[in-house]
Amino acid sequence: MSSQITPYKDSELGKKEQVAQMFDNISGNYDGLNRVITFGIDVKWRKKVLKLVSDKNPQTILDIATGTGDLAILMSETKAPKIIGADISEGMMEVGRKKIADKNLQSRVTLQYGDSENLPFEDNTFDAITVAFGIRNFENLEKGFAEILRVLKPGGIFVILETSVPTKFPFKQGYAFHMKVILPLVGKLFSKEGGAYSYLAESASVFPFGEKLNNILRKIGFIEVKHLPQTMGVATIYTASKQ
Repeated sequence: MSSQITPYKDSELGKKEQVAQMFDNISGNYDGLNRVITFGIDVKWRKKVLKLVSDKNPQTILDIATGTGDLAILMSETKAPKIIGADISEGMMEVGRKKIADKNLQSRVTLQYGDSENLPFEDNTFDAITVAFGIRNFENLEKGFAEILRVLKPGGIFVILETSVPTKFPFKQGYAFHMKVILPLVGKLFSKEGGAYSYLAESASVFPFGEKLNNILRKIGFIEVKHLPQTMGVATIYTASKQ
């Protein structure tokens, strides 16, 4: 399971602490590198997440593993008056807070520290919860999902956007080359934390996707679980709800 893959092989810290340290270290370069590495297609995927959430007309939205706040900021295009982004990396959120201020969204969008396995919110708080490229960084995936289920309102929507592995030729081979060679190389060229991008590639390659992830969500108690592969399967959008 991905919890055994960590950013720093020689560190004595747990995965959660290593992930926070890694994202703090790459926070200044993350947005630009992310656009380069995904060829900007991640913007299109996030807009699909926005549509799924908007269709539910939520009043309260939580974006977990919000990073620099891209998805939380995008959620301001809904009519929701309250949008919270939660993350364990203060460095990433500091970048996000500047973007929120630049867009004058402070009254609706806030970023705060939040551990996915111990969310600081009451039961049944949010109409919609999102996670974009964050669940494979959870130290304990099932515990994180259980917490998300706890704070989601009955009938609410949970949407995940995460990398996945194409299964058909030649997309499978092209994906493997991009993740194993291109991503770490770009990370090394443009960031002092080249190893961080090696971790991101490695963790993506072994993380459960498709029906395997659906079954984990069902095991935790989510209902109406579906997955929607994107761009030849290099990413997948998952939707689920709460009884």
